Amino acid sequence: MTPMPQVLVVDDDPHIRQLLVFALEKAGLAAREAEDGEAALASVAQQRPDLVVLDINMPKLDGLEVCRRLRAQGDIPILFLSSRDDEIDRILGIELGADDYVVKPFSPREVTARVQAILRRARAAAPPAADATMAHGKLSLDPESWIARWDQTEAALTVTEFGILRILLGAPTRVFSRDAIIDRLHGPGFAITDRTIDSHVRNLRGKFAALGGHDVVETRAGVGYRLGPCLGQAA
Repeated sequence: MTPMPQVLVVDDDPHIRQLLVFALEKAGLAAREAEDGEAALASVAQQRPDLVVLDINMPKLDGLEVCRRLRAQGDIPILFLSSRDDEIDRILGIELGADDYVVKPFSPREVTARVQAILRRARAAAPPAADATMAHGKLSLDPESWIARWDQTEAALTVTEFGILRILLGAPTRVFSRDAIIDRLHGPGFAITDRTIDSHVRNLRGKFAALGGHDVVETRAGVGYRLGPCLGQAA
């Protein structure tokens, strides 16, 4: 039998934790709680979850710092919760590597649906092919193991960043609009802003530039994005 996905719910409000754990377990997911950022990091160290639902505003260690530390360790999917619907906070959260963002007050059903959508993307099967590895220039992706490499050096990407790169690499000559990328990542009608895609692309560029990949994603003004030559040439 396939084990139930493990979700860690991190919030300093016990009522919110209990509400979300109940909703997630009712949807067939295994959920556990952490009351603050320090407890969250300790819980992850003890048993790695498949996804973290992470409140931003917490005592001791806020959600943004917890996200930074988790991102330094790997690519656990993260869904941010926040009591402030502020665009700067939203973009900052996405740039840190969150895979989605929900503003309080929220519906437990909405959070559960978004968690399930992120987990589905993380479990998405690689396209059928004799050789599952996708490559272009010095860039290569292994969709089966969700590993991205630049010139044989592994790049630590979030689920969403990997998904965007996989879309572009699947049709390297095509220019994808932001809406087209959103539709392929989440399905038609998913509520997410164009600027969120811009933030993910900016994050992708920064990670590959640090490895020498300065030409991984090209911008087509007024249209969207396409895969670059991936030869390591600076702009």
